Amino acid sequence: MASKNKLARFAEMETFENTFQPSLNDIMDADFRFRGRWNEYFENDNPIVLELGCGKGEYSIGLAKMCPEKNFIGIDIKGARIWKGAKQGEEEQLKNACFIRTKIDFVSRFFGANEVDEIWCTFSDPQPKKPNKRLTSRIFINRYRSFLKKEGVVHLKTDSDLLFESTEEQISEFNYNELFKTWDLYGEGIHGLSDDEKSILEIKTFYEKMWLKEGKRIKYVKFQIDQDD
Repeated sequence: MASKNKLARFAEMETFENTFQPSLNDIMDADFRFRGRWNEYFENDNPIVLELGCGKGEYSIGLAKMCPEKNFIGIDIKGARIWKGAKQGEEEQLKNACFIRTKIDFVSRFFGANEVDEIWCTFSDPQPKKPNKRLTSRIFINRYRSFLKKEGVVHLKTDSDLLFESTEEQISEFNYNELFKTWDLYGEGIHGLSDDEKSILEIKTFYEKMWLKEGKRIKYVKFQIDQDD
């Protein structure tokens, strides 16, 4: 039954105007058709925000509804997960949110230089045995550098001590500009945020709700990888 549901969802996603599912060959042979031209898809020049490893798309959809002055793109390889957020976006006719089903390893194929304003990594896999696969590792940061604007911001929200510690080490080693950090977002950390930041951070994903029920602390950091001189 589960496999039938997945196939049905994959088929339905092919009809969604807000979802792109390029094949691996398409990505390897050429850059994505909206690379450097996402303003044409959204029909505006508003800031672009990515959610990497977006899962069910709760953050992408929640942010899109909260911040209509920005455009949001959720990226994940798991189509059965993306379906939920994409379907909600279609049903609610959100014009500032869309989804890409692809491996994040290929993210630089989708965006041109200085095209993206912010990146969110929400509860991504901490990759305990493969540190280079962590979304805040040097390898991935260098990919982001090819399209993230100067002064662009990377956000990490995680339950994982390992991923958070690793990210902190990267920030220190490569001299990124740390803007805010807390090991306990819903404890002492919340007091250091503005009201707007609190509202955005309180959007909770499926996994976050699960971790909170288990009593895990949620960690959060935002930083810049490059700055104007």
